[in-house]
Amino acid sequence: MLDYDLHCHSIVSDGLLSPAEVVARAAERGVKFLALTDHDDTGGLAEAAAAAAQHGMQFINGVEISVSWRTHTLHIVGLHIDPVYAPLVEGLRMIRSGRGARAQLMAESLARSGIGGALEGAYRYVSNPGLIGRTHFARFLVESGHCKDVRSVFKNFLVKGKPGYVPHQWANLPDAISWIRGSGGVAVLAHPGRYTAGRKAMGQKTLRELLGEFVELGGQGIEVVSGSHTPEQYAEFARYAKEFGLLASCGSDFHGPGESYRDLGRLPDFPLDCHPVWQAWETAPIQP
Repeated sequence: MLDYDLHCHSIVSDGLLSPAEVVARAAERGVKFLALTDHDDTGGLAEAAAAAAQHGMQFINGVEISVSWRTHTLHIVGLHIDPVYAPLVEGLRMIRSGRGARAQLMAESLARSGIGGALEGAYRYVSNPGLIGRTHFARFLVESGHCKDVRSVFKNFLVKGKPGYVPHQWANLPDAISWIRGSGGVAVLAHPGRYTAGRKAMGQKTLRELLGEFVELGGQGIEVVSGSHTPEQYAEFARYAKEFGLLASCGSDFHGPGESYRDLGRLPDFPLDCHPVWQAWETAPIQP
């Protein structure tokens, strides 16, 4: 099992636990190196870092940036970032500013399909008012009996062609990578298997085009071991990592107990011949 987990969430975005609680759960499950990667916000990093120090864990500053690329929504994880780097701070602020209006439109779409009270219901699950998102609506839909669990929501609601879906323009890929790299961080393509699974959202040709552009812009890593990947996909994305010269990253994408594909500290080892992403900062020169 890997003792690294480089992708997880707290109540600062759409997780169920506080940053300190996420760290404590990770420590209990044997994680020794943890990155908190909340969506489009770094507000939980200081609390998480302090908790990690108390548990004797190594903490890596992280973020997960929402990106629009062609007709797809992607997630780019930034690892080992400087959370006070001004262009990153401003870029994340701009992304967050559009979430409230999007949430209103999502609620209106659900209302047209006969589901009322969605906006108020979703906000009951929001700890950070600037970060309302699809997961908060999903929790409301489970609570109100429309779906059995959060994962099943995304088969019937909140995705393209289904009630509650609202297209949105997030950051562009060059900007997201520039903010991460400019802050001293490593840009990682998150859970690439989710862009090709189900609904045939992205084929292999398009994925290769994405990876080529990602590398050309300065992207350095790809999540090979992800909570939402199958064992077959571990091998598949290890091959992509080798083909495109990318470092291999890993993360549970943990959001909360009973709501995630995998728990913290439950990630299998990389396939053979992977070069771990932490080599990027372990070998970096120390700044004076």
